[in-house]
Amino acid sequence: MTLVEDVYSVEYAKEKDRIDPLRSYRNEFYQNESIYLDGNSLGLLSKRAERSLMNVLESWKSFGIDGWTKGDHPWFYMAQELGRKLAPLVGAEGNEVIVTGSTTTNIHQLVSSFYKPTSNRYKILADDATFPSDIYALQSQLKLKGYDPEEALVKVESNDGLLSEEAIITKMKDDIALILLPSVLYRSGQILDMERLTLEAHKRGIVIGFDLCHSIGSVPHHLNKWGVDFAMWCNYKHLNGGPGAVGGLYVNQKYFGQEPGLAGWFSSRKDVQFNMSHELQADTDAGAYEIGTPHILSMAPLIGSLDMFNEAGIENIRKKSLELTDYMVNLINHELKEYDFVIVSPLDHTKRGAHILLEHKFAASICKALKSNQIIPDFRAPSFIRLGPVALYNTFYDVWKMVHTLKIIMKEEQYKEFENERDVVA
Repeated sequence: MTLVEDVYSVEYAKEKDRIDPLRSYRNEFYQNESIYLDGNSLGLLSKRAERSLMNVLESWKSFGIDGWTKGDHPWFYMAQELGRKLAPLVGAEGNEVIVTGSTTTNIHQLVSSFYKPTSNRYKILADDATFPSDIYALQSQLKLKGYDPEEALVKVESNDGLLSEEAIITKMKDDIALILLPSVLYRSGQILDMERLTLEAHKRGIVIGFDLCHSIGSVPHHLNKWGVDFAMWCNYKHLNGGPGAVGGLYVNQKYFGQEPGLAGWFSSRKDVQFNMSHELQADTDAGAYEIGTPHILSMAPLIGSLDMFNEAGIENIRKKSLELTDYMVNLINHELKEYDFVIVSPLDHTKRGAHILLEHKFAASICKALKSNQIIPDFRAPSFIRLGPVALYNTFYDVWKMVHTLKIIMKEEQYKEFENERDVVA
């Protein structure tokens, strides 16, 4: 089929939607009349996730405490079951992944497990563009080991919201014990070359891990093949696990048998856990890095959601995601060039995750104007608009409509009706 020649027309957008091989998945999600472009903060509820949650609730109702070992998804093994479902999305073996904790809890767990400072090698390398919680956790871990974060936490400086991989490698000095970096920068959407950075870190004897919060479910990974030591992420953005969904972590199998830094009740081998011994026999795979009793009802939606992701295929999701963001960049450059927007995200889509970052001095009020027009963006301080079209439920028409609505907002100066300050939750 030949597409409409005018790529800026609404007919082109609608024709792209008609031939989209993933178009049927849009009907899997609950959507109101708005155009939702904030899936990189909180994904929408799918009908499959709702069904799996209700299934687990039914197990509680039917079995009571026996739900730990009975039902379609016994609770005692749910973290491992979901780990196996997640493994293809991160390029890992099934036993290298576990669903547990939250992003910050898992950072604490993994850093406490892999950060082993010596008198000569004790610093941690991060970056100044990462999400604040990562820095808070790293500072805390350094303090617990008796180090001053001002001296022992090394941060690579970003330039206009982007990181240079050469600058990161230059900072891999002999005094660096551990590296934690984002896979995709939460503001600019830049994706780092995890394979290259892992290789360079290992050449220098440095352990390296990645925060996958803004890439999981939208970008393919090959963590095992790349030799990444550890990783962690949230499951409520692109993976649509629901607000406060339990997070996930990956530990390379070469570390199996090592005790976790933070041991707990569910760190135990499942076959001996209820022997109730005070001597921990840690699980022999990523399960060792669980801590407390799993939050079953916050895990349950992932059962349905991950089934859908593995059915659709992460490579297909990535292909459409890039098409959506490329289309958005093209429309922004064509329709909004006179309104002082700056695209901060990399224009080379091989360097970009799944969202576009726009900078504008009236970003906060523009976001409010978009919401008043039934379009949901995301504001990030001090002056950024994040736009995250999600491959499974956003359309090319959504992108076209957003850009043309934004053009009307700017032309009619609708944004001046709103205060240029962020809301409590941005």
